[in-house]
Amino acid sequence: MRIHIRIRIRTRKTWPIALLAAALLATASAGCAKEDDTGGSGSAKPRTIEPVEGCTAHGWTDPEDLAPDRAPARCEKGAPAPQKLKKKRKLTVATGTVSAEYVAPLQMAVEKGEFAKEGLDVDVKVLPTPDALPLLAKGEIDAQWAAPEAAVMNGINGGFTIKWVAANYSSDPKSRSGLWVRLKDGQSADHVPMAGRTLGTMIGKGSVIAYPMSKALKKHGGGLDEVSFRRLGSADVLTALENGGVDSAWLLDPVWRKVDGDKKYAFLGGQPQGEPLGGLLFGPNLLQKDPDAGVAFLRAYIRTINTYFAGDYKKDPGFVTELAKLLKIEEQVLRSTPSLRMDWEIRSGTTDRLQAAYREAGVAEGEAVPEEKVVDRRLYAEAVGHRP
Repeated sequence: MRIHIRIRIRTRKTWPIALLAAALLATASAGCAKEDDTGGSGSAKPRTIEPVEGCTAHGWTDPEDLAPDRAPARCEKGAPAPQKLKKKRKLTVATGTVSAEYVAPLQMAVEKGEFAKEGLDVDVKVLPTPDALPLLAKGEIDAQWAAPEAAVMNGINGGFTIKWVAANYSSDPKSRSGLWVRLKDGQSADHVPMAGRTLGTMIGKGSVIAYPMSKALKKHGGGLDEVSFRRLGSADVLTALENGGVDSAWLLDPVWRKVDGDKKYAFLGGQPQGEPLGGLLFGPNLLQKDPDAGVAFLRAYIRTINTYFAGDYKKDPGFVTELAKLLKIEEQVLRSTPSLRMDWEIRSGTTDRLQAAYREAGVAEGEAVPEEKVVDRRLYAEAVGHRP
């Protein structure tokens, strides 16, 4: 079976949160599925869950376990085994990029035919999150590789069936991807007053990065409401930090390597250890209309992690070469940072912590959305054979 990958790149600039929320709400009149359409759940009906060979020992961890050093769930290599659907389904998945390392399991699942083994023909489209969200809510695309950002919460608050159904990764403890600041004369890296500073980032206040950014700022006498954000292009963030255009910046892999070890800069903090902040969002198609395909998609995704990304995958030189080619990035760049800790499970309370940061940043609208309206662990539980 042949898998066709169609990549379309749009250049529309990111919409402000208020405009995006308005666009999401406007789609209600166009016939989008709402929570009320499914008796308030917006998810698949109760399904029969059977034990899955290769996943019974460590295929599930307690969502309440927030220990930074917890071991992520893992099945045996090649598990969960494919269960090919009787009828082939074509699914469209949107992602903001196909070259970032955290997208590697999605790309590898396509490349290795893991989706095809399930009877899925997966079409990957490059679409910015603001463009993709209304399409997901209307059922014009099936899934989105993104995160429960402020715009997602605001859309769910408006009644739309969008849920976070699987996570993606957390950073290795050795990684220093995160908030960096340029020290002033006489300042110690142990305490850097951040109130009044200018922060350069590709990511606005409505991103999930607001959560770890808030934690880092508060440790050093600041908060999201006490710093000035300056949105910059990916190639400009480091330059602005180095030439004084901004006082601090959120540096991603592998950009932080450029300042690591330089005493003029200090690392203030990054993504919480052991807590993924993004992953897969499903809309009404896979939550309500065709949950069999939703489970099959997650089964292929989870199998890809267990087969290719179970541990320190960068120890395998051949795999790094293959991965660099797939992601279209330089092999040396890929090797320069630790392996990500790929993790399909969603931790308890993450969406509450995210929303607290959005509210602090002034981008949350309406009441806080309870976790059960945002998160659905049942489909990946079925994929690994875990009975709640």
